Amino acid sequence: MRIVASAPGRAGIVGNPTDGYGGSVLSSTLAERATVVLEDADEFRVQVGELSTVFKTPKDYLLKSDRFDVVRAVMQFFGRTDLKMSVKVTTDVPIQGGLSGSTAILASLVLALLKSWGRDASRYYLAETLRIIELNYLKVHCGYQDHYMTVFGGINFMDFREKENYRRLADEIYATIEPLDRHVKSLPFLLAHSGLKHVSGAVHLPIRERWLEGERLVVEGYENIAGICRRAKRALVEEDWPALARFMNENHRIQHGISHVGDRNLAMINAALENGALAAKLAGAGGGGTIILLTHDPENQMPALKAAGAARFLTLRPSQGVRIDEAN
Repeated sequence: MRIVASAPGRAGIVGNPTDGYGGSVLSSTLAERATVVLEDADEFRVQVGELSTVFKTPKDYLLKSDRFDVVRAVMQFFGRTDLKMSVKVTTDVPIQGGLSGSTAILASLVLALLKSWGRDASRYYLAETLRIIELNYLKVHCGYQDHYMTVFGGINFMDFREKENYRRLADEIYATIEPLDRHVKSLPFLLAHSGLKHVSGAVHLPIRERWLEGERLVVEGYENIAGICRRAKRALVEEDWPALARFMNENHRIQHGISHVGDRNLAMINAALENGALAAKLAGAGGGGTIILLTHDPENQMPALKAAGAARFLTLRPSQGVRIDEAN
């Protein structure tokens, strides 16, 4: 048996982080993908990048806060500690960089396992399954954007209304996913990755607690960001870049007023705007992460962004969601 599956990273254009609060998000995939290869073996071997280990006892399947936790969480979810196979994980998506790098690995592994077992699932069910694993097994507090984007791929307007409260998998309401690929002809964006890492749950949990307590700044702020996103869809489709820039910058202003976006991120955002970018904001959660710029001159932006702390640049590229690349 040899099964190869892959899934893309993603970047939020407008609307994040309201996907965990009944909001709306405009998002696009990246060209970069995570890949999982399953092969027959005489034990359960896992390789993530250059690191490798063997799972031998039930204790090996308990979370250890290392790079193998995604595999452990998936096996816990499926209740499988008896498998004999080789699992190899590689990725071009920055991990813990606000671009759903871990979710892309998770999606690839789950789809590869389902394929090996001859099982199928709708894309909606698969996206919700990924979030349940991330929330309940990896213990990461997160919204729904990552899971729907890595599964569906492309450019999407996503509506998460009535999904602000956690539910069991069997009771989840499916999000509304509107593909925009054929309507969007150009994407004048640049992604600047700081090289710093964050844990999504550490960023999202304190804000979630404030939202649950009904803090007006958070509740009204996220309602406003969600409304901005719904208006921004028209600006993106019609290539009204000044309007989209206003929406992106307002998204940043509100989010930064709720929770500091991180010193490195803020330095890159300010550098981009001072250097002529129309807009700049977080592409995901803060703490470490990545910013997204609306700019017609990305090459001119790079020196200033490097000086502000950018370690890597990426571009939006609508690409297929999680898929089986090889099976035999």
